[in-house]
Amino acid sequence: MSRLVRVPLFPLSGALLFPRSQLPLHIFEPRYREMVKDALEGSGRIGMIQPQRIDDDNTAPLYDAGCVGEIVGVEELEDGRYNIVLLGTNRFRLVREAPLEASYRSAEVDIEAFDDSEPPALSLGQRAEVERESRRLGDAMGLVVDWAAVSRLDDESLVNAIAQVAPFDFGAKQALLEQDSLAERADLLVQLMQFQRVALTGGIEVEPTLQ
Repeated sequence: MSRLVRVPLFPLSGALLFPRSQLPLHIFEPRYREMVKDALEGSGRIGMIQPQRIDDDNTAPLYDAGCVGEIVGVEELEDGRYNIVLLGTNRFRLVREAPLEASYRSAEVDIEAFDDSEPPALSLGQRAEVERESRRLGDAMGLVVDWAAVSRLDDESLVNAIAQVAPFDFGAKQALLEQDSLAERADLLVQLMQFQRVALTGGIEVEPTLQ
């Protein structure tokens, strides 16, 4: 089953948006100012997607999956820049890019390509593993984190928030986005955090902080 809609595209390396998650963005490039203005006057939606290389010229090939975001917060600055907040609604498969009619890219996307219904909770063991590895990675990176606040997040918010902010490469982030289930995303996330921690510490074990 598929449902095609046309959305403006915001190709941004390393930026992930998931259904029911939020993504704050500072919009300063002229083409993306135009995109936000048009979106606010239209459907209020933007398609977040990663380019397969740094997109300096707005022609980089794109990954074929992204996420539609609804603009739920906007601040227009005096010089024409915007601060916006997107709320993820549907992951999508890119079907075809539209001919360029503006300074930004747009495409027809299939917003029913993924099952984005609310996922079941993780098992207690899997939840504990995600928290443990996130603490180990945070300590290896020297981050100061309110782990008590982190522990109060629901499973989906926890997994997706780490996927958004962790310093993984573009391909790893894309793989996280495209996992079929929250449990599969959590498994991959744990593997990526372990790999990142080993790379940072040279294999020295880092015990998580307890506070």
